[in-house]
Amino acid sequence: MLTIAGLLGCGAATASNPIVPGWYADPEIRVFAGQYWIYPTYSDHVGKPVAASRFSPAQKLARQRKTVRPSYGMQTFFDAFSSPDLVHWTKHRRAFDVQNAGWAAYAIWAPSVIEANGRYYMFFSANDIQSDAELGGIGLAVSTTPGGPFKDALGKPLVGAFHNGAQPIDPFAFRDRDGQVYLFYGGWKHCNVVRLSPDLKRVLPFADGTTFKEITPPGYVEGSFMIERRGVYYLMWSEGGWTGPDYSVAYATAPSPTGPFTPKGKILAQDLRIARGAGHHSVVNVPGTDDWYIAYHRRPLDTDRGEHRQIAIDRMVFAADGTIKPVVMTNTGVAPRPIRAAVKRAGTTAPGRDEHSSGRAM
Repeated sequence: MLTIAGLLGCGAATASNPIVPGWYADPEIRVFAGQYWIYPTYSDHVGKPVAASRFSPAQKLARQRKTVRPSYGMQTFFDAFSSPDLVHWTKHRRAFDVQNAGWAAYAIWAPSVIEANGRYYMFFSANDIQSDAELGGIGLAVSTTPGGPFKDALGKPLVGAFHNGAQPIDPFAFRDRDGQVYLFYGGWKHCNVVRLSPDLKRVLPFADGTTFKEITPPGYVEGSFMIERRGVYYLMWSEGGWTGPDYSVAYATAPSPTGPFTPKGKILAQDLRIARGAGHHSVVNVPGTDDWYIAYHRRPLDTDRGEHRQIAIDRMVFAADGTIKPVVMTNTGVAPRPIRAAVKRAGTTAPGRDEHSSGRAM
């Protein structure tokens, strides 16, 4: 593990953006056991390439398949980062690696981790399948600690085919007030939501008999995300091309996790004074408060390479009417925000609640 604090120019008392060195993308931020955790995609090497994963014969064969971009071949693991205060970060190397999931071989993207049944479950994208004829999709791995190692829980993808036109990538696990866990996912401009069984290992039908429910909002491309605040559900997603400057984040609201959704507009986009290609975000609520922070990736102004993405954290603020104000990207980042000791002792996630979504001052 490596502790990272103010390495990019801001001293120990404040954060800086990017929050950690390296090319990382698609950050999911959570709160587990009184700590903030971020799980990102490993986007590209910096300097000397990291050690390659160990591949089985079947994985080596799968890796002979042509990929859309050469970088997909190096994306075979996830690092994780933990912090007590959103400023000082500890790196947990290879929290997940394809050597612990025999069917996954490359293009390991966009992890989503949720605590359930006394363990930690990671949903992840693998193999960037282009049709139902290929092996890959959304997998599930499990660990006894939030830092891993996460190991395959199913021996196959949980979602391994296209439904409603949605490529099975970019999962996000959301726990509603009643304890029901939903999985939002989808690329290729289609978004689906499914209900999960209590052990998170099966997809269950909805009351109307549908299983893969399409909820695609206008402009959707990928990176779906959900929070609940004061009885309102906020579906967020990324628009534009992930390698371009038009990558951005929009949202819609609804009275339930499955809609109907009312589009509200964009909340995050490039700022030519700061960075381009800002998107594929997640949001965390500081337990016991109504304070919210957005974690996202963005591309520095001095590079056009698609994989050159970095993780940033800034404030996300709600207006009095419940709408989300446009996020102001910064280079200075956020001030330290420890989780209160009383909340830590009580547990950061109450039964039936998602650690992203309390949104109520206490």
